[in-house]
Amino acid sequence: MEQDNDKMRRSPRSEEVKLNCKQVSVLLSQAQDQPLSALERLRLEAHLKLCAGCENFMKQLEFLRAAIRRHPLVRPRDGDGE
Repeated sequence: MEQDNDKMRRSPRSEEVKLNCKQVSVLLSQAQDQPLSALERLRLEAHLKLCAGCENFMKQLEFLRAAIRRHPLVRPRDGDGE
């Protein structure tokens, strides 16, 4: 009977809204290349407020993206590296 009460308290709809860390990492990667939908952004923001690990991962992605923009690709001169 106690298990039935737990099921009733948890709305299946609320479980659909929550993201796990793997889903968040995929969305963060996708957000680097394309805009996210409003629902995806809301779900992502909600998870990031509760998960320090995912927030750190997002900051690392932002840092790498900024570093890549600051430093253009440097090609070796002829004869270098051979």
